[in-house]
Amino acid sequence: MTIAQQTSTKQDILQFLLKQGRASTQELAQALDVSPQGIRRHLKDLEAEELILHQPVPAGMGRPQHFYQLSRQGRDRFPNSYDRFAVSFLTTLVETLGHEQAGTLLRQHWERKAQQYHASLGTNSLQERVAKLVQLRREEGYMAEWYPIESSNGTQFILTEHNCAISQLVSSFPNLCGHELEMFAVALPDCQVERTHWLINGEHRCGYLIKKK
Repeated sequence: MTIAQQTSTKQDILQFLLKQGRASTQELAQALDVSPQGIRRHLKDLEAEELILHQPVPAGMGRPQHFYQLSRQGRDRFPNSYDRFAVSFLTTLVETLGHEQAGTLLRQHWERKAQQYHASLGTNSLQERVAKLVQLRREEGYMAEWYPIESSNGTQFILTEHNCAISQLVSSFPNLCGHELEMFAVALPDCQVERTHWLINGEHRCGYLIKKK
């Protein structure tokens, strides 16, 4: 196997773990069509680089099975745009006076962002607007996806973000992503938006259910 192929396989492993949260050696081997021995070599290298962590899980009477997940350093390997966000946030902060108004300023920032989204989405069908919103989030560094689900009340949509483009800022300003739900609700005013998963709660992705009111 060439160096380029090894690098590609390692990146595939990291991306799979980003999307799935965790996986065993066998699951990775099946998903990536690589031998278990080959996967173990890559996992050993990735652990040495501190990009992944492993956790033993009891498996009946036998030996515990090891599951792998991304470390903080591993998540940071994926694209983000927190620098641009920081500039925008600080610009908003400078436009007003006083640190004590940070909460108000943060809301102003998100409301402005939500209106930009709303204007970009236009008045197309809900599916088209969700697809456009995901495209905008991808351009900002989020690994975002969407898919429809059928229900008795018609088609609904799941929007998933597998990484946080502002993770470096969230560690210092944990309230930053609290307004994301409100932002999507403003961008899609004819919809009900519910949070289903949240990275800040220790889950491996952020997820939202979007449905017509």
